[in-house]
Amino acid sequence: MDTTSSFAPNVTAPRQPDLAPSTGTKARSKRKWSLAVVLVLVALLGSLAGTVLVARAGDRVSVLGIARDVQAGQKITDQDLTVVSFAEDPGLSPVSAAQRSSVVGQIAAVDLRRGGLLTRSQLTVGGGLGDDEQIVGIEVKRGYAPRDELRPGDKVAAVLLPGQGTSSATSGSKTSTQGTDLISVTVKSLSSPDASGSMVVNVAVAPADGPRLATMAAAKQVALIRQPREGN
Repeated sequence: MDTTSSFAPNVTAPRQPDLAPSTGTKARSKRKWSLAVVLVLVALLGSLAGTVLVARAGDRVSVLGIARDVQAGQKITDQDLTVVSFAEDPGLSPVSAAQRSSVVGQIAAVDLRRGGLLTRSQLTVGGGLGDDEQIVGIEVKRGYAPRDELRPGDKVAAVLLPGQGTSSATSGSKTSTQGTDLISVTVKSLSSPDASGSMVVNVAVAPADGPRLATMAAAKQVALIRQPREGN
């Protein structure tokens, strides 16, 4: 009797699942590409910014700046000026650095503040009193002079206001309009209005009228009227 037994393989045993392919290599590759793209974009932006800066630098010019404070009416010295680089702007017209020598010796028409740019409107030609004129400083209160309308060279009528209970009279080279005394003067320089609106206007006046105008100015009895400018 044949006692040898043959056993068939167990086909019902569960099969081990196949391992999924590893995705680690692909993820690292994607991260490397993303980093490379970011670096390229950063490089492009840096190059573009540099190009813009170079282009803007090409539009800059050398102009005069104010190195220290200068009060209205003072003569400008070389030490009051400095040269700064300025990006050209159609809305601004600072004085070119090449004109520095011509600016020295001129008079500040308004208060100049350190750090600002110098413009022609802030200057008045001349270094002092002429042979045929006197200079009188008039402190005018708010409402006694046109605000933001006066500038050096303007022809102005100085109105002498009568004191309370007095009447005006005509004398010297003054003219009279309906009993009001007027003295013709020329603005030499002026200060910026203070907190109360008052400002000091330095005017050139004929010697015959200087003492009277100064007296009335000291009594705060002067108002200013700007005359029409030539060409307006």
